[in-house]
Amino acid sequence: MRVRRLVVTLSCPDRTGIVAAITGRLAGIGASITEAAYHADTAAGWFSTRQVVDRASVPGGADMLRAVVGQVAAQLEVPGGEPVRWRVRDTAATPRVVLLVSKESHCLHDLLGRMWGGELDMDVRAVVGNHDVLRPVAEAHGVPFHHVPFPARADDDEARTGRDAAFAQVAEIVDPHEPDAIVLARFMQVLTPGLCERWAGRAINIHHSFLPSFMGARPYHQAHARGVKLVGATCHYVTPDLDAGPIIEQDVSRVDHADTPEDMIRRGRDVEKLVLARGLRAHLEDRVQVHAGRTVVFR
Repeated sequence: MRVRRLVVTLSCPDRTGIVAAITGRLAGIGASITEAAYHADTAAGWFSTRQVVDRASVPGGADMLRAVVGQVAAQLEVPGGEPVRWRVRDTAATPRVVLLVSKESHCLHDLLGRMWGGELDMDVRAVVGNHDVLRPVAEAHGVPFHHVPFPARADDDEARTGRDAAFAQVAEIVDPHEPDAIVLARFMQVLTPGLCERWAGRAINIHHSFLPSFMGARPYHQAHARGVKLVGATCHYVTPDLDAGPIIEQDVSRVDHADTPEDMIRRGRDVEKLVLARGLRAHLEDRVQVHAGRTVVFR
């Protein structure tokens, strides 16, 4: 049975008294805080918090809590400063997710398996692939699959026009679902700047490298050529700067001189699945806050 909670996230310019302002107002309406986390970035002068409230302790529910948190946010505004960012989410609503894929199946298998097994609380509304090979995987889990072909990689006007048209078709499939996350589960296509802006803070990518090392294509082959002893994966938000978005989660696996690029790829796939699942979970549970290109991830 789903335990109903209200999750409050807030970030603002740092100053004395923020915690007291928030918790005092919550206590004033009888809200029972079951989880709380805080972080003050002294170098950036920025404060972040995540509070979890027992829904039963707030008679007016999410709307009442939004009104209260909105009042607190207004009090914390600094004239001429960065605006206060805040949100209240009711966990009764299952987060909506759309997955973008290509030919690699390991991340898709893992995410759908975690959803089916109850490990990831999400509703995958659709899978969109630029190849049709993963349709059986999606449909086996009862998730609609949409095939949107992309032109072969080529740097000419015709190819760019074709890619823009393909991405427009992808957006027509994705946007009506109003997803809380659009996951590039080894999609292997670079989003257009327009989609990066439209899906900012929701588009999540798994990169098969421990960024910022070995950005771009074929990172395992790059790593093998350098003789590295660790390979890893990075889950990050998508921005127009390739593989440079705010990092949500990372992990590594040890390799040695005897490993071939294929060995590294095999080991890396295990890390990719784990890192993507962790990063997506943190995002869907409102544990990630971004400021100035860096993340605060409340565990």
